[in-house]
Amino acid sequence: MKQLVLFSLLAISGFFVAKAQHAKPNLAFDKVIHNFGEVKEDGGTTSYEFTFKNTGGQPLVLHNVKASCGCTTPQWTRTPIPPGGTGFVKAIFDPRNRPGNFNKTITVMSNAQNATVILRINGKVLPREQTMEDIYPRNMDAIRLETSHLAFTKMAPNQVKEEHIKIISTSEQPVKLGFVNVPKHITIKSVPEVLQPGKAGMITATYDAKAKNDWGFVTDNIFIIFNDERSYSNRLTVSASIQEDFSTWDAQKLANAPVAAIAEKNWNFGEIKQGDVVKHEFEVKNTGKSELIIRKVKASCGCTAIKPAKTILAPGETTLIAAEFNSRGKSGRQTKTVRIVSNDPKHTTITLMITGNVTIN
Repeated sequence: MKQLVLFSLLAISGFFVAKAQHAKPNLAFDKVIHNFGEVKEDGGTTSYEFTFKNTGGQPLVLHNVKASCGCTTPQWTRTPIPPGGTGFVKAIFDPRNRPGNFNKTITVMSNAQNATVILRINGKVLPREQTMEDIYPRNMDAIRLETSHLAFTKMAPNQVKEEHIKIISTSEQPVKLGFVNVPKHITIKSVPEVLQPGKAGMITATYDAKAKNDWGFVTDNIFIIFNDERSYSNRLTVSASIQEDFSTWDAQKLANAPVAAIAEKNWNFGEIKQGDVVKHEFEVKNTGKSELIIRKVKASCGCTAIKPAKTILAPGETTLIAAEFNSRGKSGRQTKTVRIVSNDPKHTTITLMITGNVTIN
């Protein structure tokens, strides 16, 4: 008899729990994934409307709907949906500048039992046909270039490397290309030297790191001239990062290498008045097993004077690098960097930070 009463109570309890759960709103989508298939990059936006039904017993409210990417804009039913009512979440996808496969999500948050539902759209964007401006985005008078930056990236101190830039003529007449302000460590030419109207060519440059005789990240500015008319308006930036090549060192050689240890890499000078000069010393210690050579110390601007006390450190030896910040002509928040280039194979370049605030009297 007791077992029968207990069973009846459990059944009644389960009935009311189920009824209470059913009374809550419930978000039931017809589907949660939509494949757009192939869409054209220049075909404009495309959209799909996910429809849902409130299968619960109370009004359903969508609190927020968020897309995983700025290329997808959601729209949704913003009024409460009564039990048995329907609503929508619309996903609007913009394929501009997004060639290739895509897979985006839309997160739907509501007061339903299933409070968070993830919708998904996917497909493939077919790239638009590239224009001359796409292929050669940089414009310089009579030509267009794929870039105005010749980047030689990482180079060994004795290395010679060649790089190219594709160009095309936009002139209605043949145009002769020349170059001024060319340093001795760079040779540069246009192939062909004379570009015919609408024809493509190439700027070829060779960089001799030994002739440059410098360390770390270095830049030079070269200017392109047309038909021998001297001008400094069309600038070509040439950069390289000149570092020793430690890739062939074995474990034993690395274990005996120098180590540039700097305990304090960030210095905040606090708040100073415009025109004040503040000074600080960074301590560098060689914690390695062979001589540490400080090859170069360079600040990010001329207002920060840097002077190493010593450039060759024996194992265990320390030196000071004095930094001097002149706030003349400066105001507001200041962030300057100091780069140290050494023969430490694991930390060839170390960046120090100088920060603070300059107030105007």
